[in-house]
Amino acid sequence: MDILLVGGLWLRGSVWDRVASALEPLGHRPVPLTLPGQGDGDASATLDDQLAAVLAAVDAAPGRSLVVGHSAACTLAWLAADRRPERVAGVALVGGFPTGDGQPYADFFEVRDGVMPFPGWEPFEGPDAADLDAEARREFAAAAIPVPEDVARGVVRFADERRFGVPVVVVCPEFTPEQARKWIDAGDVPELARAERVDLVDIDAGHWPMITRPAELARILGAAADDAA
Repeated sequence: MDILLVGGLWLRGSVWDRVASALEPLGHRPVPLTLPGQGDGDASATLDDQLAAVLAAVDAAPGRSLVVGHSAACTLAWLAADRRPERVAGVALVGGFPTGDGQPYADFFEVRDGVMPFPGWEPFEGPDAADLDAEARREFAAAAIPVPEDVARGVVRFADERRFGVPVVVVCPEFTPEQARKWIDAGDVPELARAERVDLVDIDAGHWPMITRPAELARILGAAADDAA
């Protein structure tokens, strides 16, 4: 099965390289995506452009795919399920949840000169970045791609309730499965509160397990793809 790997804010597709290498021996075809505006130099890219790139990968797969979204891109993965419920076998959400309908995609940090640059490590001190050493932090910050304003502030719109029938796996790095279940049951994640199947999987990592726990993350995603198939 194709496993489409969609990174969150500031990330190129290459952030998935070690996960992809570990997925191939498990019998799956990993497809890391570099999103418009996050690696191609196009600061005018929009949320619609990024969604179109994900949907193009879904449509190009020979069969149904597992769509993996990380952090903010959990919303892109869920949007793919909304737009292509018949082509998406399952969605894996790594370290995040879908934004609600009518809400901004990722308006989290300051926008300057039309882009949202990486804000430095202060907002992520604690469990998010505890497993990143100084060198990994330097490499991450140096490679971070400022996110176009029209991506970060793009408005999320869902349209097809068949998305709720697409199986979901939430990979829980800096939070626990118990916390995630509590948030979903409390209505804090309205999209997943209506999903018919949501499985929660723990991983001992910070917010970027594709960097710090690639082999373990690959095993989790491979199992999710096997189950979705």
